[in-house]
Amino acid sequence: MINFNPSMPVSSAGPKPLQPTMEQGKPTEVGGANEFGKVLGKYLENVDSQQQASQSSIQDMLGGKGADINSVVAEVAKADMSFKLLVGVRNKVIEAYRQTMQMQI
Repeated sequence: MINFNPSMPVSSAGPKPLQPTMEQGKPTEVGGANEFGKVLGKYLENVDSQQQASQSSIQDMLGGKGADINSVVAEVAKADMSFKLLVGVRNKVIEAYRQTMQMQI
């Protein structure tokens, strides 16, 4: 999930350029596809855990374990928004892939 901190100072220098690094004797670029895959995998795990927390809070409420309706609705809404964001990112990645495949060489 994206965390926004309005009190965090903003750098006016702009984005940092990619710097080559050495990994197992091979030069790689920082911020490459491997890092994107790790970030995406981490986000997938986060969305999955939110979905599971939502399901467990629904089960607790239906089972009469004292979960109030407001917290259950909040959990479900949070999981729903995370899933919608995940689907949006997936659609953007697929569209970028299609555009890349249609480029003329």
